[in-house]
Order: sequence, then structure tokens, then C-alpha cells
Amino acid sequence: MHTSLPADLPVLRAGDPQSRVALVLHGGGGPRTVAPIVGHLAETMHAVAPTHPGWDGTDRPETIASVRDLAAAYLEGLLARPERDVVLVGSSIGGWIALEMAIQAAADERFAGVIGAVVDIDGVGVVVDGHPMADFFALDARGLAEAAWHDPARGFLDPALMTDEQRAVQQSNGRTMAAIAGPGMSDPGLLERLGSIAAPTLVVWGASDRIATPAYGRVVAEAIPGGRFVEIPAAGHLPHLEAPDATWAAIDGFLAGR
Repeated sequence: MHTSLPADLPVLRAGDPQSRVALVLHGGGGPRTVAPIVGHLAETMHAVAPTHPGWDGTDRPETIASVRDLAAAYLEGLLARPERDVVLVGSSIGGWIALEMAIQAAADERFAGVIGAVVDIDGVGVVVDGHPMADFFALDARGLAEAAWHDPARGFLDPALMTDEQRAVQQSNGRTMAAIAGPGMSDPGLLERLGSIAAPTLVVWGASDRIATPAYGRVVAEAIPGGRFVEIPAAGHLPHLEAPDATWAAIDGFLAGR
């Protein structure tokens, strides 16, 4: 079945359009959570951060019913432009999408040269024996802050202080994430498939992440040929928000060698 993205998805763009493209893929919190990544990468690249279909009130076609579908749609979009040597940068479920894109690109000669590098920031999606992910959908606002942040007070969003519109968007995003990622936010076959990734890959992980621990992240990196792993101190599931300088140093150092 042909999978394509809606033409009217909001896209955050920054940097020189003539520069190397960085496709920045957000997690469950929506595009605002990766805005700092876009801002940083725009200093040297053309950073592009689309809103995934179904997030923030956008439409999700019936053909996009899984992370594999969404990854295929993004790849087709890159092919249509066409883009070359793209850096994929994904946070949380966005990291899963980036890895899935790299897997699919490696298996299809049409995408030769399209993906230049992958940066997976605390990406979910893999099933790791002995290191289960937190049950995201069972967490309340305080529980989510405690699992996702090194400093839970900084990440706690009091539902009582949200507007009805904000609450509706949050609930809609959660339903979309459940539909795309499944209730367990994982693909049991993904870990084995990581071995087919051909693009240089960096796995960045917050040391205090309790959605998926650094031990989980190391397993992901070790499953990718040549995969590199960097742990970010004093940061949780979104290290680019809690420890940006250390996160940028890890990413910049990796890309400088590419």
C-alpha cells in the first residue's frame, strides 16, 4: 500500500536551505520538544522538523497505522525532493522512526545515499530483555515527570493549570501515539533488524532516563554495526532540554567525523 504524508503538515525549518538537511523527528510531546535541536542544527545545516500526522490536531491518513508506515512515508518524501546525505535526528518515538527509516533505506536501493547519518536520542521501540520500558500510558502527569526528567519539578505539567484546548491536544496526541506505536511502544522484531543499518549511528542517552534506562540504550547501540553510545549526565529522556551543552557536544563531535 502506498504511504504518503499529508501535504499540509506544519514544518519548522531553520538554517540555510542550501546546506545539508537534518530531518528532526519529535517524540510524543510534539514538535515543541525538538525546537531546541532545530535551533542548534540550523547553525550549520538546514534543519527540518515536521509535525507527525495525527499530532497537534493534524490529520493522520489510514495508510499510516504504525511506525513502519510513518518511516516509509518520510523516506518517500525525501526521495521525492530528492535529498542526499540526510542526517536523521530523532527524540523518543522520533528516534524509533529514525532507526526504522535507516533499516528500510538499507534494504531498498532507491535510497542509496539518501541517509547519511542517524542520531537517536533516547529512542524507544526496541524490546530489551531485563530492561523493560516504563508503561508510558499508565503514568499520570507527576509519574511521567519523575520517569522522564532528571529534575522532575522542571518537567511536571500540572493538568489543573492547562486550558481545555491544551488538554484536548495532549489527549489527542496520546491517542495517536498509541495507534502508531502500540500500547507497549515497541516492535518485538526491531532489535534484530537494527543489524541491517548501514548509516553511521549515534545513540545519545540521558543518564537519569527512567522511561528507558541507559542500559537499554547501550543495547540499542551495540545492535547497530559501528553504533556509538554517549550518556549525558544530569539529564533524563529529553537531554537536549535538560543538558543542551553536553548533548550538542556529543552530536557535533559525531557529525564532524562524518
